Amino acid sequence: MTPLRVLLVGGTGGIGSALARMLVQGGARVFLAARDPARLATLADELGAAGTAVDATDPDRLDACADAAAAALGGLDGIVNCAGSLLLKPAHLTTTADWQATIATNLTSGFGCVRAAGRLMKEHGGAVVLVSSAAARVGLANHEAIAAAKAGIIGLVRSAAATYARQGVRFNAVAPGLVRTPLTRGLVASELAEKASVGMHPLGRLGEPEDVARAIAWLLDPAQGWITGQVLGVDGGLADLKTRS
Repeated sequence: MTPLRVLLVGGTGGIGSALARMLVQGGARVFLAARDPARLATLADELGAAGTAVDATDPDRLDACADAAAAALGGLDGIVNCAGSLLLKPAHLTTTADWQATIATNLTSGFGCVRAAGRLMKEHGGAVVLVSSAAARVGLANHEAIAAAKAGIIGLVRSAAATYARQGVRFNAVAPGLVRTPLTRGLVASELAEKASVGMHPLGRLGEPEDVARAIAWLLDPAQGWITGQVLGVDGGLADLKTRS
């Protein structure tokens, strides 16, 4: 079987690095893209993978990155965007700069991946997976900016899935709950904060990067070739369930 060829944007974060290791261990060929050149070089050396530093908030630079990935791997079968940020503020405390940065990091980066996929995969098909959030599916206080950006990912995925279905390019998203990553470390810094966060998730624990990485890898697999336009909640039941206390 021909190895899967995947461009992984945001590949050095908690979920991205877990996915990179998982894909490589499974025999895939991965091209890493991330903002921090030093972290990128360390992970690329560990995995024996190619990669390049990129500002994923610039769709033109992301296009060039995707071209470099396709050249290095001999084509692309998958693109994943794990680039993202987390802003927890009520709207009246969210500055214009906060808002613009949140939209750029989460939604504009996702659009850039979709655009690159439409251009590079329309002849042979492939799979794209973006990262939304449980906050886009259920109202959570102080999540206005990030919820809007992640809800945009859902609309983007569904529209792109319709646009490129005839070309065999599948677009799906995962919507995690609170996952233990460097990005979320401050949210569970105290025992009380962690207990409150765990209590929001019906399954009684926070997510681990591997929980989300497994779901993304599953959606990338050509065996899931009849799944497109879907949002898979990987959130311990946060968005859909309410258990009795």
